[in-house]
Amino acid sequence: MSKIGKINISIPDKVKVALAGDILNIEGPLGKSTVNIDLDIFSLDIKEGKEISIKPKKIDQNTKRLWGMSRSLINNAVIGSSKGYEKTLELVGVGYRAALKGNQLNLQLGYSHDINFDIPEGIKISVEKQTTLKITGANKQHVGSVASKLKTFRKIEPYKGKGVREKGQYILKKEGKKK
Repeated sequence: MSKIGKINISIPDKVKVALAGDILNIEGPLGKSTVNIDLDIFSLDIKEGKEISIKPKKIDQNTKRLWGMSRSLINNAVIGSSKGYEKTLELVGVGYRAALKGNQLNLQLGYSHDINFDIPEGIKISVEKQTTLKITGANKQHVGSVASKLKTFRKIEPYKGKGVREKGQYILKKEGKKK
């Protein structure tokens, strides 16, 4: 039995859920999302628009693996369409700064050139200070992948801790050379 899969998903008041074939459509104030569900393996019950429960038709090794993941994907889509997801990035270093220019994010990260990052659809990036970015969106996977892509532009170096990091991320600092 899957510990995560057994838990029912509660649906907020503003979110509408409809099943059309193998596709579960979720519509909320922050956008629409779809989740593909294999109805040959799972049975899906929507109780009065308030709760969703997913159960396997027969339990074997394959369905045990997919049960919790399928439930998590549906839950992430429901939360994303009602509340949304956000990640906060910090630019740590002398002269590191960010600015928005239309649909592009301009990053100055200590290189000889500026980095212009095209903001994908469905993602909003706001620059709170010059060194703090807030990435928001309805899809958890897209928000995480954009944050990960921005972090690769200047990885955190272990001696001074300079680079692009998530807020609250722990950095293991190395000790410098002794004289």
